[in-house]
Amino acid sequence: EVQLVESGGGLVQAGGSLRLSCAASGFIFNDYTIGWFRQAPGKEREGVSCISNVDGRTYYGDSVKGRFTISSDNAKKTIYLQMNNLKPEDTAVYYCGAAAVWGRRCPLDYYGSWGQGTQVTISS
Repeated sequence: EVQLVESGGGLVQAGGSLRLSCAASGFIFNDYTIGWFRQAPGKEREGVSCISNVDGRTYYGDSVKGRFTISSDNAKKTIYLQMNNLKPEDTAVYYCGAAAVWGRRCPLDYYGSWGQGTQVTISS
């Protein structure tokens, strides 16, 4: 059974940093693409960043380029999202998802397994 568990969310001031973690189990980690998505109240879930554990390629949404960094620790089967220079518009529930194939721009319909989410709140 695929399991994804997010952690690391919290409340920080604008300009601050957080590091999210996504611990994975129940599938061949090295064969999958893992993505970070976020959903703010009243908005659709959007792709933030994703990384292929097959070849290491990454994607970042325009709104987070230069501020967020995704990384993978294959030994720990954990994906990280380092978020710097956070802005109030980054406030959302952040989810990680697993996809069996790479899709540029982290297409939502490629992801069939999700974690429970972690809340990120940025105060101005």
